[in-house]
Amino acid sequence: MPQTRQFDAAMQVAKSLREAGHQAYLAGGCVRDLVLGREPEDYDVATSATPDVVLELFPRTFAVGAHFGVVLVADGDKEGYITTEVATFRSDGAYSDGRHPDAVKYTTSAEEDVRRRDFTINGLLLDPLALVAGFPAEAKAPIAWEGIQGGLKPPPPSMGAAVLDYVGGLADMQSGIVRAIGRPGDRFEEDHLRMLRAVRFAARFGFRLDPATADAIRRLAGKTKAVSRERVRDELTKMLTEGHARRAFELLDETGLLAEVLPEVAKMKGVEQPPQYHPEGDVWVHTLGLLGQLTAGCAATLAWGALLHDVGKPPTFRQAPDRIRFDGHAEMGVVMAGEICRSFRFSNAETDQIQSLVANHMRFMDAEKMKASTQKRFFRLESFDQHLALHKMDCLAGSGRLDHWNFVREQWLAMPEETVRPKPLITGRELIAAGYKPGVGFQLMLTAVEDAQLEGTIMTPEEALRLVRERFPLPG
Repeated sequence: MPQTRQFDAAMQVAKSLREAGHQAYLAGGCVRDLVLGREPEDYDVATSATPDVVLELFPRTFAVGAHFGVVLVADGDKEGYITTEVATFRSDGAYSDGRHPDAVKYTTSAEEDVRRRDFTINGLLLDPLALVAGFPAEAKAPIAWEGIQGGLKPPPPSMGAAVLDYVGGLADMQSGIVRAIGRPGDRFEEDHLRMLRAVRFAARFGFRLDPATADAIRRLAGKTKAVSRERVRDELTKMLTEGHARRAFELLDETGLLAEVLPEVAKMKGVEQPPQYHPEGDVWVHTLGLLGQLTAGCAATLAWGALLHDVGKPPTFRQAPDRIRFDGHAEMGVVMAGEICRSFRFSNAETDQIQSLVANHMRFMDAEKMKASTQKRFFRLESFDQHLALHKMDCLAGSGRLDHWNFVREQWLAMPEETVRPKPLITGRELIAAGYKPGVGFQLMLTAVEDAQLEGTIMTPEEALRLVRERFPLPG
């Protein structure tokens, strides 16, 4: 059995609910992951106990969604608290806002609760006490067996007896299918974000979309415009950073979701590129090539930078006499990336980094001709390792040549931090002492001094002041 604090805490919650006379099961994604031989990120418990009973039964609780039947139960000590989400079995009324049910009715039927969930692979329940009974006390290894890539085998007998499957989730995992529970259109009308989640799960697990589920997504894709931009952003970020970004965005395109949630990216399709530099094909194909290189757990800003690095190409496309050109596409891309980030409510720091990645992705070609001061300022860019990673992906998705990347990387690794960011030789205080009046000219003077310092032509405060007096002589 899994040997984690989260699992132990969830098991204790379920045991306490059972001892108090209530039904209690592990539910949803944690069961799906256990069946697939993956370590769940968290564990949820579904129960027949109503929220007031849960709040009364456990000493430390948080009624974060009690009106929807959800209570967090905390367990822990000085090392930190672990929370388990406990949800009461329920059946939902209509979803007028495309996210929350207008009314919730509690039920004692586990099957009724499962049938209002999103996808069959997320509709499994696991009896934790039956699971414990099926494993010898000395068993320490996590549950694991051959996963979907090798053909999913049935769960171990001890686990199979503990799984409750009312909706065919095990069979769909066996076949590698993401299928909505019941009528797909109903599930997506209830929560429009589920369409994006269907794509994410299919990409993450290497599954196919059930044809009826995919058809419903194509029919209802426009409904995603009603979903908050923050929720859409979070789903897209997960798609980009779970290690299966290319497949996720191919599915977004195939289902019509891409044109609804990121029309600027959808416009990359069919935009030709000069074949001598991009033998892989159009801007969309090139971008997919970058997404295919994103690894699980990569920085979200790098992932979004990879997605948007050429977003400025469609509006700057020009068929010149010599070849296809995209004059100013990086500058246009910075503007467009900023608008996209702000619409998705990214933080200022995230927006700045994504825009910086877009703005600087073409500068590597000029690196060997840069002055020392320019090169060092280039290396000062925030999270420069992300700039290196983006350029490498960009090259590998195109010509495949890494000449500029190798040069810049070698220079960056060999250059000490104190050389890239040396201590200033003088400040405004020294300029005032030398007779200069504070004002906008100070920045010009200090920049000139820093340029010379970075170039290695001056090394002392005395030389810095001499340079200032020569270039910016005092009046009279």
